[in-house]
Amino acid sequence: MRLGWDEIARRAKAFSEDWKDAHYEKGETHSFYNDFFEVFGIKRRQVADYERRVKLLNNKQGFIDLFWPKTLLIEQKSSNLDLRKAETQALDYLVGIHPTEQPRFILTCDFQTWVLRDRDSSGDPLTFKLADLHKHVTAFDFMLGRRVSFERQEAVTIKAAELMGRIHDALEEGGYTGHNLERFLVRLLFCMFADDTGIFQPKDIFLQLIEHDTAPDGSNVGRVINELFEVLDTPEDRRQANLSAELKQFPYVNGELFRENLRTPAFTKKMREDLLDCCRHDWSAVSPAIFGSLFQSVMDAKERRAKGAHYTSEENIMKVIGPLFLDDLRDELEKLKARKTAKDKALLEFQARLSRLTFLDPACGCGNFLVIAYREVRRLELECLQELYGNQRIDAELMTRVTVDQFYGIEYEEFPAMIAEVAMWMTDHIANNAINEAFRLNYARIPLKGGAHIRHGDALEIDWNEVLPAEKCRYVMGNPPFVGAKYQTQFQREQVRRIANLGGSGGTLDYVAAWFLKAGAYIQPNKRVRIAFVATNSITQGEQVAQLWPLLFDRYGLEIAFAHRTFNWFSEARGKAHVHVVIAGLTHRDFEPGEKRLFSYPDIKSDPVESRHGALTAYLFDARAVADRHLVVKEESAPINSAPRLISGSQPIDGGHLIFEPDERLEFLAKEPAARDWMRRYIGAADFIKGGERWILALQDISPADLRRMPHVLERLARVREFRSESKRVSTLAIADQPTRFNVEAIPKEPFLALPEVSSERRDYIPIGWLEPPSIPSNKMRFLPEATVWEFGVLTSRMHMAWLKHVGGRLESRYQYGIGIVYNTFPWPGASPSQISKVKEFARAVLDARAAHPASSLADLYDPDTMPANLRKAHRALDAAVDRLYRRTPFDSDRDRVEHLFGLYEQMVNPLQTKGAAKNRRVARKAAKAN
Repeated sequence: MRLGWDEIARRAKAFSEDWKDAHYEKGETHSFYNDFFEVFGIKRRQVADYERRVKLLNNKQGFIDLFWPKTLLIEQKSSNLDLRKAETQALDYLVGIHPTEQPRFILTCDFQTWVLRDRDSSGDPLTFKLADLHKHVTAFDFMLGRRVSFERQEAVTIKAAELMGRIHDALEEGGYTGHNLERFLVRLLFCMFADDTGIFQPKDIFLQLIEHDTAPDGSNVGRVINELFEVLDTPEDRRQANLSAELKQFPYVNGELFRENLRTPAFTKKMREDLLDCCRHDWSAVSPAIFGSLFQSVMDAKERRAKGAHYTSEENIMKVIGPLFLDDLRDELEKLKARKTAKDKALLEFQARLSRLTFLDPACGCGNFLVIAYREVRRLELECLQELYGNQRIDAELMTRVTVDQFYGIEYEEFPAMIAEVAMWMTDHIANNAINEAFRLNYARIPLKGGAHIRHGDALEIDWNEVLPAEKCRYVMGNPPFVGAKYQTQFQREQVRRIANLGGSGGTLDYVAAWFLKAGAYIQPNKRVRIAFVATNSITQGEQVAQLWPLLFDRYGLEIAFAHRTFNWFSEARGKAHVHVVIAGLTHRDFEPGEKRLFSYPDIKSDPVESRHGALTAYLFDARAVADRHLVVKEESAPINSAPRLISGSQPIDGGHLIFEPDERLEFLAKEPAARDWMRRYIGAADFIKGGERWILALQDISPADLRRMPHVLERLARVREFRSESKRVSTLAIADQPTRFNVEAIPKEPFLALPEVSSERRDYIPIGWLEPPSIPSNKMRFLPEATVWEFGVLTSRMHMAWLKHVGGRLESRYQYGIGIVYNTFPWPGASPSQISKVKEFARAVLDARAAHPASSLADLYDPDTMPANLRKAHRALDAAVDRLYRRTPFDSDRDRVEHLFGLYEQMVNPLQTKGAAKNRRVARKAAKAN
């Protein structure tokens, strides 16, 4: 029977009256606590033991007066004895208690005086007299599974995931696999959560069932659990009359969770012990986000990358749902609470509107976004109810209107789809417990009615309107799979190309882009829908910008309402995911907000800094400096800025047979000394920056006679021929019978300026510099033939770095220097001969500063922690000189620089559309200066 707090308080008062004269520990303790537990409708013998034996530090034995594993330890004394000594004694007992059974609460009592301590709280214990027990019964809400510890929630959640992972692995190893395993695990998770949080009453009856009704060797564990599942799916009035008392006490759950018959799993003694450890875990402190962590804990890294799965932390979820809807709702509620007139009516309408909101996560995984969103909306509803009714008693079932039925999801894998459903029921119960605490109720939505609508299927193949018609949707959100173009399967690549419909080669969009495009199409019948997705940062920089954003802007009429610029995305799951992402919030332009919110990260570990803007570009910076806020930088095959052509280095495609590390080179030359004349330094980005050394056989000009005299070289060429012949690339097959040629041959004859393709994002400048023949730059290098100190000065400047950082692509978080997207589009400055001379002077000073440290590599010189002061000073002087070529007013930041450059780029590509751009930039500069 589920008791309300009024009834519990009445029972407590009667208990106090019955025991007002109790004083003798030995003769009255057992009867006293049997009656005390009955106050809460709990039979003491089902959950707690008297005189539990424990081993103390001095190898002596102690006996706990009353012990409820995981929950409560009681040390009882006769009246008028010192309870401080009793608490010391109780704390000594903790040493002998297994970690999985450590109690959270300690009660010391002499019948008339009670002292209750919460070990998870740093506050003082609660002390009261027996006669006042009825005033303090809610302090014992933990006996009903009502007390949650948020202080240790993260650690408890991760531990729970690991425990469940052990059970999964053992069952799978024993041959219990697939759908049966996944459904069985989800049911176990629900039961353990229900056992600690008041869904099952009394608390811990599932633990007691496993501990007392299953054989120590584990032989009947599967049968007992499956029998319980049948009970949980059967209404009380339809159960068998001769059902055991232990099973009769479980409630009817419904919700289809327990409806399907499963195979009976076989347990061993060790598996039963693991299950008991899991049951003894404190599930009251587990966040429903445990299920995301659980899912990843049973996936290996290869599977995680193939599916693009990344567990989403609560902190990161809030970065999405805050600006998407939650911040506005919170602000509105605060204003309503401050109203002087018609307040109640407005609050009731606010609550009604909360109940009409609908949410779709089309890549919901284990439901983390839906869980947190539902939790936050329920919190808003509770705050609204508290403002309306204060301390009045309410009928929670009638007064609460927000339900899990408002939440919808699509998930590719069946297991996480099932987890998402249960996670939402868990979250619902936690929210109901908050209602109970606020209004002194004992309310639970059991049996389960309705539930979140989770569709198992491929979101890119399903019509989202079948899950939730767009006309009824309000918000679309989530964290779609992170699968780069290079890692997509053929089927995934075809999906993206079909949805993007770019024509030609189909583009190189990441998998996540398809969700943005499908969402854009989905909301067309209801342009009020708002969208927010986490995405790889590649969609806001590099070549993908020009492929994706014109479709979102022009095809679907979307605008960026808010965004988080690149930040680190850390997973809390086993085998942590570590990626760099952005968050983009979109609205249809017919309903876009006046102010756009932008969250920037000064460094990779910092908290975001918010700024407000009139419009945002696809690169996530202010659009005030340009006439066309939808402008994107398109990859160009040749410079559009009158700059000399930049070339990509040589790419042999040789299977590594022509390339030698230093020790390999020496070993090879010992066998083939004549090859020395044909070996040349082969320099990639890492070699150039860190000072590494590799060599390559460059045989383009060798005569047949010389080649015939080197049998070991011929052997290497045969391997190159074989490697190329097995390729599926047409260009590689075309040179298979020419093994002395490179796939791409770019062999400088004169000194050249070298730029590494990839460089660490920690560096303020990409290290560039001169190299000379016979060195050959690899395809990981770009080089500028016949470059002067002028080109070096501009390319190594802060201005050029700003363009690279914001417009260029990234390899993970590292800068990736693309010729077509960065160099060929960079707006070079106009300069007079005297200005060019000045830049050259400062550029030479940078080279001189480098030369002052001959033993240091470029990696040493440009590491921000070790960069020499003279080099940093020289760069700053050069930066200032280059900045002045663009405008007289100093730039405040790299973002200020790139916004200015973007305006110049617009003039290069759209000279007829930029008539007002100069004025816009002047206005923008004044506004920025004013701010």
